[in-house]
Amino acid sequence: MQHLQTLVIHLIEHYGYFGLFIGMTLGNIGAPIGSEVVMPVAGALAATGHFSSLWATIAVAVAGELTGGSIGYAVGRYGGRPFVTRFGGYVRFHVDQLDRADAFFARWGTFAIFICRFIPVIRGIIAIPAGIARMNLAAFYLWTFLGSVIFCGGLALLGHTLGRNLHEVLPLFHKGGMVVLIVAVLGAIALIIYFTRNGTFKRT
Repeated sequence: MQHLQTLVIHLIEHYGYFGLFIGMTLGNIGAPIGSEVVMPVAGALAATGHFSSLWATIAVAVAGELTGGSIGYAVGRYGGRPFVTRFGGYVRFHVDQLDRADAFFARWGTFAIFICRFIPVIRGIIAIPAGIARMNLAAFYLWTFLGSVIFCGGLALLGHTLGRNLHEVLPLFHKGGMVVLIVAVLGAIALIIYFTRNGTFKRT
């Protein structure tokens, strides 16, 4: 996975926003890229002048995530379980994981998409079971967009703040010490508890 991350980072360095868009798209159709590493690097590149704008960097990354999510959704909707059975192994997604995803959707409804935007690996394949379940497209895009904005924005801002010092702390992301992700997940859990108690989210 680290080798592929390095290739994507080189792609971003050489092709700018287009490289970032392709990398984030691939990461959301199951490619083991590790967006939690790519986004801080993209933020640092914005801080050092490689990208013209931090906000444009975030926007391009979110567009890539939505594009990849759309492809995954279409694969799930039109390929279904037979596709997962035959080709799921290529993106580390198997039938038993699909069963767990179905149970997760049954419990949390469409809000599960938002939660999964903060879980490494799962975030790159969750659109497939959403497509299989024929999830409402408006809800799918809403939660994907909101989760992606928080995920990409938070990590890009972190990378932008660290700037030229990013290389000193980047190994922490490989080792799982992803502070922003932990905070985001805890925040998502807090939102779940709050809105569930207030009856905002209905299980579907």
